[in-house]
Amino acid sequence: MQTIKNSLGQSHDYIKMFVKEGDTVVDATCGNGNDTVFLASLVGENGRVFGFDIQDRAISNTQKKLTDLKLIDRVTLIKDGHQNMDKYIDSPVKAVMFNLGYLPSGDHSIGTRPETTIEALSKSMDLLVTGGIITVVIYYGGDSGFEEKEKVLEFLKGVDQKKFIVQCTDFINQANCPPILVCIEKIV
Repeated sequence: MQTIKNSLGQSHDYIKMFVKEGDTVVDATCGNGNDTVFLASLVGENGRVFGFDIQDRAISNTQKKLTDLKLIDRVTLIKDGHQNMDKYIDSPVKAVMFNLGYLPSGDHSIGTRPETTIEALSKSMDLLVTGGIITVVIYYGGDSGFEEKEKVLEFLKGVDQKKFIVQCTDFINQANCPPILVCIEKIV
């Protein structure tokens, strides 16, 4: 039986539609490395993935997964905030993935913040090639994320519609604040 995928599954489906072998892409929030591995498998040997996280644990978890899968040679891991991506990336990118919130099974006091996320989104849109995509899975609820969700969505409502298409997918009848997916496609 086919069912509608959750926000993370949908983000992967969109990324697969846009990213091809040889592309340069960004995982703006490495976390436990799952999206970094996913992106590294899509870009192939000639592609490049830049992965960002501020936590040592996230970088080491990601590095271990990439090494175990023999994908580490196509990834540059950077222990820095995603809002600083323009300091490390000087070529256009095809896709950027964000998972907002905190490291799964990590310290809930360490997580993404509205100000740095909005700065990172803005820089991502500048780095993105025409025909590229940004996916943002917004985790909120419980003890964090409400303010970030509201501020990020408000920022995205103001994005120039002549340059970007912004789509928001929300599961409106699900309990416990299910993650929201936002896709941003650069059209000019």
